[in-house]
Amino acid sequence: MAQELSAEYIQQVLQGISVPPQPQIMVDLQMEQIMPSPDLKAIAKLISQDPGLSGALLKLVNSPFFGLTNRIASIQQAVNLLGCNTVINLINAQSIRGELTDEAIVTLNRFWDTAQDVAMTCLSLAKRIGYQAADEAYTLGLFHNCGIPLMIKRFPHYMTVLEEAYASASDERRVVDTENRLLNTNHAVVGYYVAKSWNLPLHLCEAIASHHNALAIFRDESGDAQLKTLLAILKMAEHICASHKVLGGQAFDHEWQCIEQLVLEYVGLSEYDFEMLRESIRDLSL
Repeated sequence: MAQELSAEYIQQVLQGISVPPQPQIMVDLQMEQIMPSPDLKAIAKLISQDPGLSGALLKLVNSPFFGLTNRIASIQQAVNLLGCNTVINLINAQSIRGELTDEAIVTLNRFWDTAQDVAMTCLSLAKRIGYQAADEAYTLGLFHNCGIPLMIKRFPHYMTVLEEAYASASDERRVVDTENRLLNTNHAVVGYYVAKSWNLPLHLCEAIASHHNALAIFRDESGDAQLKTLLAILKMAEHICASHKVLGGQAFDHEWQCIEQLVLEYVGLSEYDFEMLRESIRDLSL
């Protein structure tokens, strides 16, 4: 049975790190909640498209108030547990956290677009390769770059740095190495702390921290199998969704070239199999 939380408690839980929600999704949610009988399933679907709202939701449901034995990573499960009134209070709390400038919205659109696309592709890939926790794969896809909005807020020229990072990716240089050199931190590390602040399951936090360290992880034959599987799904999804173009401004996916063979071998796909899989997923998204 859903336990209703007060607006004051929600505000208290949400203090600290936050990723701004997409304005259009907030509008759609506001429209849904003023209906005579708000559709909780429709609300959950809208929330699941936005990293900031999803993060706030999971932070709330995994807070000490509920005392859950295992942390939840499923948006639908979290919405069902919280109930309609608490979820609406959460939406309202997020909507008053400050307006974004037009310039900020344009910049963040690149982040929001890839987050949704990669999350849906992770879900499809997880089901195709038989990974049981498909919801977790979706959540990783949605949150894997959750450090980017905070980097943009801290470093106004961050997207230029990120483009350079993608351009220089190679066997010897990770995407995050360029960020570390120029900014003394990177979006994967920041994303790890964002995910921890949202009380995400620890193995998802670690996957976020490691998502640009895939080459070393797949070269390590004794590495964590769960981490490898999640990263394999994520890296395939990023390549299919052309994150190197949308976020990195690059025509060629240098990072994928370095890890493609290792990733495909790990999940048991030939290059031809992966190409067919990629085409079928692209067809579904049209």
